[in-house]
Amino acid sequence: MATTVETPLLEEHVMDAVDHDGLVADRSNTGRWTAAWFIIGVEVAERFAYYGIASNLISYLTGPLGQSTAVAAANVNAWSGISSLLPVLGAFVADAFLGRYRTIIIASLVYVLGMALLTLSALLVPISENKEVVSASPSSLLNVLFFFSLYLVAVGQSGHKPCVQAFGADQFDEKDTQEKRERSSFFNWWYLSLSAGICLAIVVVVYIQEAVGWALGFGIPCVFMVISLVLFVVGRRSYRYSKSRQEKETNPFTRIGRVFFRAFKNRRLSQVQTELEANPSQGSPEKLRCLSKALLAPHASTEEDNVCSVSDVEDATALVRLIPVWVTTLGYALPYAQYMTFFTKQGATLEKNLPWCEDPLCFSSGPYRHSNSPLCPHL
Repeated sequence: MATTVETPLLEEHVMDAVDHDGLVADRSNTGRWTAAWFIIGVEVAERFAYYGIASNLISYLTGPLGQSTAVAAANVNAWSGISSLLPVLGAFVADAFLGRYRTIIIASLVYVLGMALLTLSALLVPISENKEVVSASPSSLLNVLFFFSLYLVAVGQSGHKPCVQAFGADQFDEKDTQEKRERSSFFNWWYLSLSAGICLAIVVVVYIQEAVGWALGFGIPCVFMVISLVLFVVGRRSYRYSKSRQEKETNPFTRIGRVFFRAFKNRRLSQVQTELEANPSQGSPEKLRCLSKALLAPHASTEEDNVCSVSDVEDATALVRLIPVWVTTLGYALPYAQYMTFFTKQGATLEKNLPWCEDPLCFSSGPYRHSNSPLCPHL
C-alpha cells in the first residue's frame, strides 16, 4: 500500500517575505493588521511631533529667539525645504544598506534625540534671559543648540517618510486576494490616522506652547515619539520583512545612478555593438540617446558591472522625463510656504478670544485642512 507524504501548502507562507528570525513568513502569525497598527502608531507619533514643531515654529523664532519676521520665515522655509529633500537620501540608505525596519529604528532614535535637545534648548531660554547674558535674545550657543536639534529632527524625519508607509504595505501580500483588499484599506486608515495626529498637534500642542510654555510644548511630542518607538520595537516579531530589500540589484538608486555614470563615461563612443542592437524587440529610449550610451560595452566587455540593461536605461529615461512635471509643482510650494510663516504672524494680529479660551495661532486653518481632507476625497 502506497503512502502519501503530506507537504505544507504554499498558501500558509508568504514566499516574498521573511519573519524576524529570517525564516519564510508564516501568513497566520505575521503581517496584516496586527503588524500594521504598530506601524500606523509610529507614523501618527512622528506626524504629531513634526507638526507640533512646524505649525508654530515661526512664533518661537520671533518670540523667545528674538528674530525678525523675515529672518524667521526664511529659517522656517529652509528647514521645511531640507526636511522635504532629505527623504530622498533616507530612501537610498534604506534600499541600499539598512533596510526599512532598521532605518525606521535609527531614524526614530535620531528623532527622539533632536526632540530632547529641542526641549532642553527651550528650557534654557529663560535661564539665559534671567542671567542677562543677552538683553533681548538668547546667546549664540543657545541658538546653535536650537538649530542643531531642529535639523536633527529633519534627519530623523528623512528616515521615517520614505520607509514607514512602504513597510506598512509590506505587511500585506499583494498576491493574496483578501490581503490585497486589506492593503487598500490600510492606506485609507493610514492617511486618516496621520491626519488625526496632525490635527491633535495643531490644536493641543500649539495651544500648550502659547498658553503654558515652549518646553512642555516640545516635550510632549518627544514623549510620544519615545512611546511609539517602544511599541514599534515590541511588535517586531509580528512584522514581515521584504526579501527584495536584501538584494542589491533591486535598488533603483544604484541601477539608475549606474546608467548616468556609464552614459557619461561612454559619451565619446559611437559605433559599438550594444545590447539594444542585439535585442531590438525590447525597445529603445530614442528621445534620450545620450542615456542609450550606457548600453555600450567598450573593448568587448561583458562584465555585468560594466554594462547596463535596457530596462535600467528605460527607468532612467522615465525619471528624466518626470523633471518637467516636477518643475511645474514648484509653484505650489510658494503659497504653501505662507501657511506656517506669514499667515501665522497675520493670525497673531487678530482677535482670537473664544468664550472659554484664547484660540491658538494655527487653529483656524490647520485642523480644518487636515480633518476635512480625508472626509472629502472628491473635492
